[in-house]
Amino acid sequence: MEKVNVYDLDGNKKNLVDIPHLFNVKPRRDLIQLASEVSSSRNKQIQGRNKRAGLRNTAEGWGTGHGMSRAPRIKGSGFPTSRNVGRVPFAKGGRRAHPIKTDKIVEKKLNKKINKLSIISAISASGNQEWVKNRGHIIKNIPEIPLVIDDKIQTVKKTKFLYSILTELGLAEDLFRAKQGKKIRAGKGKRRGRKYKNKKSVLIVIKEDFGIIKASRNIPGLDVIKIENLSIANLAPGGLPGRLSLWTQSAFSELERYEVLV
Repeated sequence: MEKVNVYDLDGNKKNLVDIPHLFNVKPRRDLIQLASEVSSSRNKQIQGRNKRAGLRNTAEGWGTGHGMSRAPRIKGSGFPTSRNVGRVPFAKGGRRAHPIKTDKIVEKKLNKKINKLSIISAISASGNQEWVKNRGHIIKNIPEIPLVIDDKIQTVKKTKFLYSILTELGLAEDLFRAKQGKKIRAGKGKRRGRKYKNKKSVLIVIKEDFGIIKASRNIPGLDVIKIENLSIANLAPGGLPGRLSLWTQSAFSELERYEVLV
């Protein structure tokens, strides 16, 4: 069985651990993209229009005998012409014919086995240098992939100390790439609370949190996730597999529970 080094907080080799078999699985890009679409559909906010929209007016048809169509016309606005016709979709100023409805089902579904296989594929891709490099990460100074570190990193409570640890492991250039990649979003999203688009950098997978999640909040592009909460949204943001990942030793050993499906 292949082995990988475990590094301490100073970037030195500590010991060796076995690489789980799921890193030998050939990644399925189609499953990863499918699971990513399902995951993103759960975050969509349902849109709809009020059922009375376009009907709150005094419009009423005149009936026959006036030499005009029987379309409802708004009262109290002078001579009723086509400019103040209400309640009907075919006329200017009328209501919408087929408005967006809140009962539309936007959430997609995925069976459990396909979901687990997609996560296995994403984990396998994160342990392959070619997939990680093709995603855009800078890995030339990283000692090896997959990258495993001692569990003591989970007790780090200072952002400055955490950043120095990641620098010792050769991750500084990729973190700088994510920091420089902050761009203003094109389109209406700028005025809807999502003005900026941010790059993704390192994903740290932990077993327990003793302060590291709080310490990582102010580092752009860095995410910290517990192994039980690992999802396709973390491993393959945007449906692009091969995210650069840093595993704690305890979290790395927990991957054996996924080997049942391999």
